[in-house]
Amino acid sequence: MEWSQILTLAAKEFRDRLRNRWVLAVALVFTVFSLVIAYFGGAAQGQVGLRSIEFTIASLVSLVIYLIPLIALLLGFDAVVGERERGSLDLLLALPVTRLEVLLGKYLGLAAALTLSTLAGFGLVALLLFKQYGWAGLHHYVGFMVSSVLLGLAFLSLAVLISVIARERTRASGLAIAMWFFFVLVFDLLLLGGLVATGGAYGGDAFAYLLLLNPADVFRILNVFSLEDVRTLYGLASIVPPALARPWLMGSVMVAWIVVPMALANWRFKP
Repeated sequence: MEWSQILTLAAKEFRDRLRNRWVLAVALVFTVFSLVIAYFGGAAQGQVGLRSIEFTIASLVSLVIYLIPLIALLLGFDAVVGERERGSLDLLLALPVTRLEVLLGKYLGLAAALTLSTLAGFGLVALLLFKQYGWAGLHHYVGFMVSSVLLGLAFLSLAVLISVIARERTRASGLAIAMWFFFVLVFDLLLLGGLVATGGAYGGDAFAYLLLLNPADVFRILNVFSLEDVRTLYGLASIVPPALARPWLMGSVMVAWIVVPMALANWRFKP
């Protein structure tokens, strides 16, 4: 595996996103939404403005869970199938590059664009928090930004897997939207519905571990349980055991959500 070729492909993908202003557009979306939610997240309690770093993170968790997976899936769903439909995939693979190098190059380029837009979008809120609270507790917000990037990279890996499996671009886009609905909206409802339907007789003990099958829930557990002041804001706080809510463990699970789909994509990737 030649890293020089991987980095060349990654640089091309990244330049393409910069050229069509994708990074700027997404960064602006994150900036606007994060500022609005950070300032008005406590309006229901009669408070407006930055309250604390902990409550700012709690207000932004829902934004990240809904928006970043969708953006990551839309960014990567045509990474391979788009090249296949344009007829450029066979030409690319005719060069002295392997399938793994092509996949990694495309993924790293897209990941760099997604990471830059995410950090730029949340960076302004970080500056405001630093101006108001100083360095005290700001590491929590930095951890929130890092976990947001990991969530985006996990869904980007799933998007690349979809792009490898699908034979048409329209089918890949449909699968990407369906995956967003499943992980963000349907997954938790199915688990809760199963618990309610069985009266809690089945699956109660395993419920917390089933949440690890959803990267969005891993992100939620990681950020909610890393802050003592906001654990009670979510129902998950009463069902996730403290032994499971460890940052290093949840971080490892999130990394697995990045690596495993890419490994499957490499296994299924055909010219």
